[in-house]
Parts: sequence; C-alpha cells; structure tokens
Amino acid sequence: QVQLVESGGGLVQAGGSLRLSCAASERTFNNYAMGWFRQPPGKERELVTAISSGGNTYYADSVKGRFTISRDNAKNTLYLQMNSLKPEDTAVYYCAARRTYDSSVYYYAAYPYNSWGQGTQVTVSS
Repeated sequence: QVQLVESGGGLVQAGGSLRLSCAASERTFNNYAMGWFRQPPGKERELVTAISSGGNTYYADSVKGRFTISRDNAKNTLYLQMNSLKPEDTAVYYCAARRTYDSSVYYYAAYPYNSWGQGTQVTVSS
C-alpha cells in the first residue's frame, strides 16, 4: 500500500485556521481516492471529508463550509484547509487512501481504505 505521512497539526485558538498536509510516497497517487478522518479524545474515529481522484468531494455536516479538502497530484500530496476552528475540532487527524481507477468515486466509511497515516494532533483552544 501507499505510505502516508501527515503534517501541519498544532495548537490554534478558536476561530483560527490550520492547513494539514498528507504526503504520499507513490507515483500513481493520481489513482487513489483519499480521505481525512479524525479521532477526538474519548471518541471513535470519524470521517471529516473525502475526495475522489477526479476531485469529487464529500464533507461531514460538522465541517461543511469551514474545511476544504484538495489534492495536488503532481506533488503526491493531499491537503485539508481548516478555517473557523472550534474547540470540538480538537482531535488526531488521519489521512487515508484506497486505490481506484474510477475517478469519480470517494469513500465516506473507514473500512474501504487500506492505507493510513500515523496522524497529526490538532488542538483548538477556547
């Protein structure tokens, strides 16, 4: 499977912004559907947003209008721009990948993904 490394997490005040990156060590990154998940303290891992290799996107209601997922296939990198951050956004954020040759498909459940990063901590203070 493709190896994934998240970066960009940190401590930010409520209302602030943060940009996460997920670097993929795979030249065929263009053929992977990608997703961002998060796991708040004491909670189960949940989907934040997903993107197909062709750019179709899905957002959880809790982040819609505040977060933006994007990808740069030339750099084999996935991004998550997070604006208007809230304390409830505090979590470990993970990127995930699944190879697919259908450019329109994305996955909003965890089980289809077969590659995961180690996670990056995002803490939003109030």
